[in-house]
Amino acid sequence: MRYYIIDDDVNIVKILTNLIEENKSYEVVGSSNDGQTAFNEILLCNPDIVLVDLLLPKLDGNSLVKKVKSLKPKIKFIMISQVSDENLVGDSYNSGIEFFISKPINKIEVEKVTSKVAEKIEIENMLDGIKKVIKTESPQKQNSQNDNIKIIKHTLSRLGMLGKKGTNDIIKICVYLLKAKKSFEECNFNDLCAFLGDNPKTVQQRIRRTIKIGLTNLAYMEMENYYSENFQDYSNGMFDFASVKAEIDYIKGKSRVGGKIVISNFFDGLLLQCEES
Repeated sequence: MRYYIIDDDVNIVKILTNLIEENKSYEVVGSSNDGQTAFNEILLCNPDIVLVDLLLPKLDGNSLVKKVKSLKPKIKFIMISQVSDENLVGDSYNSGIEFFISKPINKIEVEKVTSKVAEKIEIENMLDGIKKVIKTESPQKQNSQNDNIKIIKHTLSRLGMLGKKGTNDIIKICVYLLKAKKSFEECNFNDLCAFLGDNPKTVQQRIRRTIKIGLTNLAYMEMENYYSENFQDYSNGMFDFASVKAEIDYIKGKSRVGGKIVISNFFDGLLLQCEES
């Protein structure tokens, strides 16, 4: 992440620069002490994130944000100011900032906020990448994607999961992983859930409940028959032997605790179905 800092106090600029560059993945590419100079330099160096004071000489922070946003809407702004007037803070959010941090500077708050904004940019970049892949796909690749979706749906159907609330979430994540040629372990689950356009925690709950339904259905199908086709297909892929056995014992009343699901195993097993087919 590339940062630009604007504050009429040179000491504040130095403090923020040191805080940001403690993270080796972050770089401060420029700074200035007035809004007009900042505007010209931001257009040239095109940073990812700008830390800006509200009260600046030549061009105030809110006006600067509006002018830059009209030309480069992807640049994110974090306002850091001593101003506490609610109307001015509201105007800052209306101008297009992501967060407002009150001075004096709190190290932990700055680290958390910059991290959140950086994560947001990464998710947006991931989404843009997916859209570009979809637009440039050849008909052959599109047919391959459709075949994969059919395989995934068929597999979920055999487990009685098709039509459940988390089914579409599972399919979309699988399609992304197949396109990106990544395993589930190579991605951040929160980011995957966030790009689906809903609250990440809500998406995770839907997915966990749906996968648990699949485990329960498989346990009912198998009961005493641990070596059937269904069990061989799924127990050592999407669900492990111990979890299916524990779920069976729970259904039979032999145990107070059912089988556990491992989300990464489930997704990687589901993707393996596509590869093998």
